Amino acid sequence: MRIRRKITPILLGPPMLAFLPAVTLATFWLGGEVALLTVALGMPVLFAALGVFGGAKISYVPRDSVTGMLLREGFEFVLEQVHIETDDTNLRSAVMVLEIDDYKDLVSRHGQAAGDSVVQRCGERIIETLRDKDTVARIGDSKFAICLTPVQQLDLELTVQLAGRLQAALEHPIPLDGASIYLSCSIGFCMRSRAPGRSPAEWFTAATAALGEAQHNGPSGIRAYSADIHRRTKARSDLREDAAAALEGGQIQPWFQPQISTDTGKVSGFEALARWSHPVHGMIPPATFLPALEEAGLMEQLSQVMLYHALTALKAWDAAGIEVPTVGVNFAMDELKNPGLVDRVKWEMERFELAPARLAVEILETVVSDSPDDIITRNIIGLGALGCQIDLDDFGTGHASIASVRRFNISRIKIDRSFVMKADRDPEQQKLIGAILTMAERLELETLAEGVETVGEHALLAQLGCDHVQGFGIGRPMPFDQTLDWITAHQAKLQDAPVIGKLRS
Repeated sequence: MRIRRKITPILLGPPMLAFLPAVTLATFWLGGEVALLTVALGMPVLFAALGVFGGAKISYVPRDSVTGMLLREGFEFVLEQVHIETDDTNLRSAVMVLEIDDYKDLVSRHGQAAGDSVVQRCGERIIETLRDKDTVARIGDSKFAICLTPVQQLDLELTVQLAGRLQAALEHPIPLDGASIYLSCSIGFCMRSRAPGRSPAEWFTAATAALGEAQHNGPSGIRAYSADIHRRTKARSDLREDAAAALEGGQIQPWFQPQISTDTGKVSGFEALARWSHPVHGMIPPATFLPALEEAGLMEQLSQVMLYHALTALKAWDAAGIEVPTVGVNFAMDELKNPGLVDRVKWEMERFELAPARLAVEILETVVSDSPDDIITRNIIGLGALGCQIDLDDFGTGHASIASVRRFNISRIKIDRSFVMKADRDPEQQKLIGAILTMAERLELETLAEGVETVGEHALLAQLGCDHVQGFGIGRPMPFDQTLDWITAHQAKLQDAPVIGKLRS
């Protein structure tokens, strides 16, 4: 392959083409018609064997209709040429893979035409930042591949600096319909000298793995390929496969954390939280397996599993004669984007013969504050109209306005644990909680404080007027079969519990 690629330019080069008539005449003069016929038939065969005809097809490789850049096929051809040129020489190069962060959200908010306009402008800025001989291709909706032309001087530091300039170029605001769009991008790259294996494909795969590592650590990241990245990428891939198999095999189940009323001390509900009990490694933290399920596109399936088991638990508590008014289920973004969500929830409630009011749909505050008037909005409003309780989760960490709280018909706000921690000892925390509770009271919303871990925090929240509390100080998440014993023990403690009066302004 290497010899063929080196000979091909010679055969197609100007010197060879210039002497081709002379060679033909000399052949006829020395060997006659038989020799001429042999050369005439043999030359095309030789060219075909060396891939000359195939090598010329790059001129006809189609380009991207939006940016005018090469597509993947053309980029792979260039990459192969650079790989050969830098093989066993002192020339150096690098492959970069760049992707615009949150491009899908941009398209969902502003439309595909706006997305194409942004991609076109980003492509122009990338080209302006690079040298004339560097190659850029569009290889995905928001993804670009870059191959740096071989040079004598190129090291890790210079490549990182170039990646930083590319990020800075794309972070300048892009005008769109009278507004300014601010973007960020993640970049992974692989130096030719550090590429694993000996093929262009492995070099490109290494740069793609570095991009995945950059994205895994948050937006606007830059990562160079290393052997450690390869191991971590493989570990994440294995985790995705294991998590998918665990979800399919029923290893990922809801555990239930109790919520109690500060007025009566009675159980006011449970929140269903996903837990993975691995048969070999024990409990796998949610912070580990939830991102893996999200990367695998299985969050909607997880929501469906959680809903089914949560409603099953409600029926079981009813059958045992235990009063559990509601069960809370977190709905993933993918689930909220499903146009058939409301109908499916209605069907599930009817199937279990449960009133919709007994299901608390937990929505992150960031979802409410970021959602335009689209399917997500209609689903949240539709679930509220169905009769489900809508809980606004992690309140205080996002930017939900009072208008959005009213618009989505929120039933209860869940005060984030960051406000609750050490509130009984921190006057500033008490002021923040008091302000949230006052707002909720004026809007006639119920409140639930998360992350309650001490008796002092519990007592303070009750005195300030918070309606419900939840946290390790109340009860840890537990499998369903342990909830019955916990409820029995909790009811026994209520017999001797002191009455805590609320402070009302």
